[in-house]
Amino acid sequence: MMCCAACGNAEVDDIKLRKCTACYLIKYCSVECQRNHRPQHKKECKKRAAELRDEILFKQPESRDLGDCPICCIPLPIDPSKSCCHASEVRELEGNLQPKCPFCRHPRTNNDEERERNTLMVKRAEANDPVALYQMGGKRHQEGDYDGAFQYWTKSAALGHAGAHFN
Repeated sequence: MMCCAACGNAEVDDIKLRKCTACYLIKYCSVECQRNHRPQHKKECKKRAAELRDEILFKQPESRDLGDCPICCIPLPIDPSKSCCHASEVRELEGNLQPKCPFCRHPRTNNDEERERNTLMVKRAEANDPVALYQMGGKRHQEGDYDGAFQYWTKSAALGHAGAHFN
């Protein structure tokens, strides 16, 4: 059973314990208990918060680009609807093969909604790539979802994207 780190009250039906929002390790029964316990907890909390931030940063892809096109050796773009060259498309058409995405090799879709769901940009945003988060914010802004855009840009700025600080 969990108890308050400051006063020792156990979590019961009428008392709900809240986690420290920085480190998520310690629980408190009230804001007053959190303030009173802060001097003892501060050093450990900062260390754990830095570890959590490092975990998020290290989940990112190793590089911003996806490698090079095996045909033309140009870096592959983030948006899977664009291609670096038409050589891969011509090769698919000559072999009577179903057109595939040059990034993930899944069959291309004609449905815009499904294409957006499967885009690499969304996957990269989920992996905390600051560039993809910035682009997703721009996309939400164009759609009129200003709150969503602000959230994406804020997260992108926190992960180090300089352009996100200006939006």
